[in-house]
Amino acid sequence: MDSMIPISQKNTLGEYMIFSGADNRPPMLDKDLYDSWKSRMELYMQNRENGRMILESVEHGPLIWPTIEENRVTRTKKYAELSATEKVQADCDLQVTNIILQGLPSDIYLLVSHHRVSKDLWERIQLLMQGTSSTKLERECKLYDAFDKFAHIKGESLHQYYLRFTHLINDMNIYKMKLEQFQVNTKFLNSLSPKWSKFVTDFKLVKDLHTTNFDQLHAYLQQHELHANEVHIMR
Repeated sequence: MDSMIPISQKNTLGEYMIFSGADNRPPMLDKDLYDSWKSRMELYMQNRENGRMILESVEHGPLIWPTIEENRVTRTKKYAELSATEKVQADCDLQVTNIILQGLPSDIYLLVSHHRVSKDLWERIQLLMQGTSSTKLERECKLYDAFDKFAHIKGESLHQYYLRFTHLINDMNIYKMKLEQFQVNTKFLNSLSPKWSKFVTDFKLVKDLHTTNFDQLHAYLQQHELHANEVHIMR
């Protein structure tokens, strides 16, 4: 399928490759949690600019470049000759391949990096992971262990902490792992850095951890983040 894009067009389109910033990278593949990675990667793609066209490139293949007749010879159109919509699709075809490759550990990357068509790349990764994924029980054990060991990382912001926790809970939900609401909320609060202790205590006094959710906990703490940081600096 890679032959559908002429060599001359590949070089031209290289200028339009979009690299994600270090603070907004695609999720990294964990070989034991392929289904979770696939779901998160699709969501990541969908949330990019032109996300619908990016997903179409993965699911249905890249743009089939139109041809034009010139001097009685049929040739493939150059990038500059494409319509506005075709240019966007061509850009998306390259962007999604780049997104997928950024989400792969080095050993898997080496096995599939020769695939430049996103649909081929996506299907090849799935084929590889179907042969190496652990059993459902092993995946669940790994996630329960990650939940038990989840803790604040020195230097990370409240928002970064919240995103890591959200990803973990989403992964557990994908595998239909059941956790009590109280258990999730307690873990979220008790794993925060010590500077939040006063605000955690205040929240527990006025809210029922059986009925609230950690999104609401995050929103509450976010309102007091400036104060918490000031108190922490004073100490």
